[in-house]
Amino acid sequence: MGKVTGFLELDRQDRKYRPASDRVRNYNEFVISLPEQTLQDQASRCMDCGIPFCHDVKGLKGCPVNNQIPDWNDLVYNGAWEMASHNLHSTNNFPEFTGRICPAPCEASCTLNLIDSPVTIKSIECGIVDKAWENGWITPQIPTHKTGKKIAIIGSGPAGMAAAQQLARAGHDVHLYEKNQKIGGLMRYGIPDFKLAKTHIDRRAGQMAAEGVTFHTGVHVGHDVAIKDIATTHDAVILSGGAEKARDLPIEGRDLAGVHYAMEFLPQQNRRVSAEPILKVDPILARGKHVVVIGGGDTGSDCIGTSIRQGALSVTQLEIMPTPPDKENKQLTWPNWPLKMRTSSSQEEGADREFAVMTQRFEGVDGKVKKLHCIHVDEKFQPIAGTEFVLRADLALLAMGFVSPVVDGMLQDLGVALDGRQNVLADTTSYQTSVDNIWTAGDMRRGQSLVVWAIREGRQCAHAVDKALMGETVLPL
Repeated sequence: MGKVTGFLELDRQDRKYRPASDRVRNYNEFVISLPEQTLQDQASRCMDCGIPFCHDVKGLKGCPVNNQIPDWNDLVYNGAWEMASHNLHSTNNFPEFTGRICPAPCEASCTLNLIDSPVTIKSIECGIVDKAWENGWITPQIPTHKTGKKIAIIGSGPAGMAAAQQLARAGHDVHLYEKNQKIGGLMRYGIPDFKLAKTHIDRRAGQMAAEGVTFHTGVHVGHDVAIKDIATTHDAVILSGGAEKARDLPIEGRDLAGVHYAMEFLPQQNRRVSAEPILKVDPILARGKHVVVIGGGDTGSDCIGTSIRQGALSVTQLEIMPTPPDKENKQLTWPNWPLKMRTSSSQEEGADREFAVMTQRFEGVDGKVKKLHCIHVDEKFQPIAGTEFVLRADLALLAMGFVSPVVDGMLQDLGVALDGRQNVLADTTSYQTSVDNIWTAGDMRRGQSLVVWAIREGRQCAHAVDKALMGETVLPL
């Protein structure tokens, strides 16, 4: 805890954004960090609540990686920043990622959220790790011995990165495979730079390389190299390739030019920012176009912010779900994540939002999309007669989530068992697949989820693999 009476004396104060008129001119991060003293004051608000739901209580997880939030809040309050960094890194390999892009379920479960004034946990977490980097407290943890075991990890998103770092620190020879030219998975190629600058990933990659991780980028396992060849030359393989099969919208006009998956659109812009070659021949750009984003989640929000920065004439976001309430009923929801109206920074920048809307068909001219024919739906997602309307659309982006990993190629060749949702089948204790010496973690196992859950699964999978290879492990869960 922090100061006994801190939550009574101080109001919640969180990070603010640079003005929208300024931030939409570039792809830089725009969150304004809190001063050190303000962070210490905010950490003092962490009360002696007795049951820290922000941490983990009987499965009600505010924080999937089990961050010891009250502990490092107290350390920050007392000015022990380096100790706070050690504590934070004991449960989370990459707090600079979660401190920027996690939706902060820990704050929703904070006891002070009962009065809509939770501790600014996410900002304090980000402040700790940023200060640690600035002061040189984060250094490679090079193992003192080598085990002689060789491990391949397929997919370098947050789950693969976390597993690789943990296993390298345990002394294993770790090889991390990534089909793209740089590691990071959808953190690098899906999340816009204005939310997460890729220098944060590069910095961690440097640390991991010093710890002994070997990166194999530009290698698409299942296409460029057979997964069975990797399996026979390594003592263990972890599948952490994510859930990349996007949910489609198979309606009339789907094949028109200008209708794209979000993950065809977003990676192009990320590559432009980082001066990487754009793999697709035809560029997908929003400049001078009326853009419609179909899907109301984070990916849709990322499409909005990117479209606005590219110079879209208008951006409209469609969501099939009904309009959520402005405020949750805390007696029913707390300490769980509540369903309520949330407005992202990108949505604030100038998007029109429509709820309870179904797209019926795309209309085009000369093979290019020009209009969307839509209708409102009831609570059972049935069309409501007489509510039809038409939207102008020169670019339609499908951001309706992901249904499963891509099965063709690596998974099909390997023959691993899949669950009912076509994810790789494995439990959360052993993370072992149906094939010997093959493990899995992250979205490839659990389905589309958060970065913080991927880090948790990568760490737990590393624990299971190390124990299976060595008979025991000191790696934490």
